[in-house]
Amino acid sequence: MIHSNSNEVMHSRVPLPAMDTPRRVLIIALVLIATAFTACGVGRDKGGTAKGPNAAPILLFNGTGTSPNDVAAVETILNNNNLNYSTANSSQLNEMNESQIREYRLLIIPGGNFIDIGNGLTPSTTANIRNAVQNGVNYLGICAGGFFAGNSAHYNGLNLTSGVTFGFYAAENQGIRKAAVPIAVAGGATLEHYWEDGPEFTGWGSVVGKYPDGTPAIVEGTFGSGWVVLTGVHPEAPANWRHGMTFNTPVSEDNAYAGTLIHAALNRTTLSH
Repeated sequence: MIHSNSNEVMHSRVPLPAMDTPRRVLIIALVLIATAFTACGVGRDKGGTAKGPNAAPILLFNGTGTSPNDVAAVETILNNNNLNYSTANSSQLNEMNESQIREYRLLIIPGGNFIDIGNGLTPSTTANIRNAVQNGVNYLGICAGGFFAGNSAHYNGLNLTSGVTFGFYAAENQGIRKAAVPIAVAGGATLEHYWEDGPEFTGWGSVVGKYPDGTPAIVEGTFGSGWVVLTGVHPEAPANWRHGMTFNTPVSEDNAYAGTLIHAALNRTTLSH
């Protein structure tokens, strides 16, 4: 279940110390259970700069649990669309109160490991984010950020979905961890996007895009006064993520659609359902 060559997933293997066999088996089992509940890879906490509303309308989270490669991919899309943004890691976000979060128009949580994202933040921080969205901050969740938006109380999730919990897209049950997946977009052409351990969003929001099995891949909706956009695929994925896979959609078209999602989340634009 570990892909050491993945462009997005950054797993590390830590050797186990010498120990008796039953204890080793127990530790390995616990590691496998934890891996089964991750999505879009794992990353390490890295520095960021929370600059305040005068500098940017967008706050991009790059803390514990996020994939550094996906953070970089989102930054590329933001820069290509001339959108100003600030970044915050887990420590910085933990230091922000609700009013400080509300100074931004949009919070973006990228791909990574949604368990580590939640566990890297304090319960009061997730409460502050939830209240900020309820009071008008918009939210874009990509892959793990989509899981994190759901009702994952055991992992300190946000529950922007009135109790709805999200599961993995069905390809996960077939042992597929990453793939080029055609997404039927309402009012537009079908686009093949990079997918890696991503969620489907049955039970919440208005459906913007569907997986081949008809389950929601991209959704939007409201939580209080906030506008929420969630995607289980990665339209922001750069060309080097596509190694070993065949895509019929040019990376430029996928990246353009990533810009569309960011603008929709930022400006509270209703996409075709």
